[in-house]
Amino acid sequence: MFSNAPGKSLNEYVKDYVVFDLETTGISCSFDEVIEISAVKVVNETVVDEFSTLVNPGRHIPEEASDVNGITDDMVKNAPGFKPVLKEFVDFVGELPLVGHNINSFDMKFIYRDLNKFFGMTISNDYIDTLKISRAYLKELKHHRLVDLASYYGIDTTGAHRALNDCRMNQKIFFCLSGEMTEEKKNEKGIITCPKCGSVMVQRTGVYGPFYGCSGYPVCKFTKNIKATDTPKTGKKSDCAGKSSAKKPSATSGFTFEDDSDGGLPWMCNGVRVK
Repeated sequence: MFSNAPGKSLNEYVKDYVVFDLETTGISCSFDEVIEISAVKVVNETVVDEFSTLVNPGRHIPEEASDVNGITDDMVKNAPGFKPVLKEFVDFVGELPLVGHNINSFDMKFIYRDLNKFFGMTISNDYIDTLKISRAYLKELKHHRLVDLASYYGIDTTGAHRALNDCRMNQKIFFCLSGEMTEEKKNEKGIITCPKCGSVMVQRTGVYGPFYGCSGYPVCKFTKNIKATDTPKTGKKSDCAGKSSAKKPSATSGFTFEDDSDGGLPWMCNGVRVK
C-alpha cells in the first residue's frame, strides 16, 4: 500500500501474504532495471491469485543476465514499462506482507527505488526474507540459495530463475520453513529468539565477555547475558521430509540467560500436504 514510510522486516511465519520475485538486467539497484516481476497471493495458506509480467527496461539486457534468467531484448520489446506495472503490483499486494528470497538486500531496494522515482512514495507493507530465516533456522546447510532449500525439502526446481516459477517454489519453501520455527524445533536445536522482534539471538563478544545479541541489530538492540551451567546436550533433528540425523552440540545449549537490556508432490511437508 502506498505510504510515506516503508514497512519493517518481520521474522515470523504468517498465513496471509504475497510472495514476489524480480528479474533484472544486473545486480546493482543503482544502475540496473527490472525486466520481470511476478507474485503469488496466499490467503490462509492457500494460493488464491498470481501476477506476472515482463517489463521493458528501455535498455539492452546484458548477455550475462540473459544467461541466468533466459530473458532477451526480443522478449521484452513489446512489454510495458515498469511504472504502470509497479502500480498494478502495489494494487495486487494491497496491505498484505511481502515474502521473498534475499528481498532485504535485493528486491526491496529496486521496489523502493522505483516507487520513489515514479510516484515520490514508498509502500508500508512489512516483509519477510526467507534467506534470512533459512540461515537462522537451517544452519546445518552449507548454502541457502532458493534451489538449495527446494532440494532440501524435495521441491521441484524446474524453471528456476524465472520470476513466477521462483515465486511458486518459494511459497512452498516458506510453508516448510514454518515447521522450523515452532517452539519444539527451536528448543530441539537450541535456538533462542529475541522476545522483542523475533530474530534469532547470536553469540557475540563484548568488553565484559560473551553475550547474546539480536541478529536484527541495529534496528533491535536487545541483548542477554550468558551464564555457563552444564554440558551441552545432543539430540536428533528432523527435516521437512521426515529424515533424521544426529545433532551436534548446540552453541546455545548448556547456558542460562539473563536479560540485561530494557531497550536495548503433491508432496508432504511437516506431515502436511502443501497447498
